[in-house]
Amino acid sequence: MIYVVLFLISFSFTYFIKEYAIKKSLVATVNERSSHTVPTPHGGGIAVSLTWFIGLIYLYMNNQIESSLFFALIICAVIAVVGLIDDIVELSPKLRMIVFALVGATGLYIIGGLDTITFGLFDISNPIITSIIAMLLILWYINLTNFIDGIDSYLAMKFIFLSVAGLILFGGAHFAVLGVSVLGFLYWNWNKAKIFMGDVGSTLLGYTIAIITIYYANIEASNLWIWVTLYGVFWFDATVTLVRRLLNGEKPSVPHKKHAYQRLTQAGWSHSKVTLYALGLNLVIFAFVYFIPNVAVSFALSLVLLYGAYRFVEAKKKFE
Repeated sequence: MIYVVLFLISFSFTYFIKEYAIKKSLVATVNERSSHTVPTPHGGGIAVSLTWFIGLIYLYMNNQIESSLFFALIICAVIAVVGLIDDIVELSPKLRMIVFALVGATGLYIIGGLDTITFGLFDISNPIITSIIAMLLILWYINLTNFIDGIDSYLAMKFIFLSVAGLILFGGAHFAVLGVSVLGFLYWNWNKAKIFMGDVGSTLLGYTIAIITIYYANIEASNLWIWVTLYGVFWFDATVTLVRRLLNGEKPSVPHKKHAYQRLTQAGWSHSKVTLYALGLNLVIFAFVYFIPNVAVSFALSLVLLYGAYRFVEAKKKFE
């Protein structure tokens, strides 16, 4: 019953935020990075965030979530608030990064850092090294999730997939809460979107998946690679695109439309077609993780799949 209530909260909040944003002219302007052509309300991530936090508090009060995970996730309210302010007045990127780093370091401390990073043939257990890598992962996931939030339903569908995957692989009521929190928003964000998530939602979700990745890695070191594999469609696109832009001498801070999902829309694909194409990739990757007991093999197969998908995009619309 609680999940139905949370879905209705997310659904209703998103609707009211949409109507308020339209009334107050709080719309996302069309710029050189945009994949949309019509100014559209943003801030739908407020509904996702509020529902997520309400659900987390409910789980904590009913002893359905481990306390360290709860507190590490709930402090993301700070990132959500900063994201909301940035949606309205556009904060300095340096200020945003400072806040992300402080919250990330706090969350990492709460869950006890990252114990071990296993590479199969050897492990890294030095707390200084693992903490640095964990912090880089948190910061990169926050930013790349924000970068990837560019077309209708793309980000929301990804996190519904991750929620279902987490529920199947690990159990945990927090996955169900996350899934319904995003699902209520997805109705209003499906092509053509009536509202966008905004930084308030994308940065929160990026932090959330980073903390979940590290938390489960501390339960079993190989889980790190399971979550990295499941998030592959996002980080592969964002990382390869960033590297290619740097090699071209471009400044990372300059807006662009060179991500694979953006190039597919430029090639004529609808937003929903791109989203469903990505969902197909995610389902194949999940099958690798679920049916192949060797994590290294499933990770390697996923990389091959993602490289093939990236070459497919390249054939549709070249990186310029």
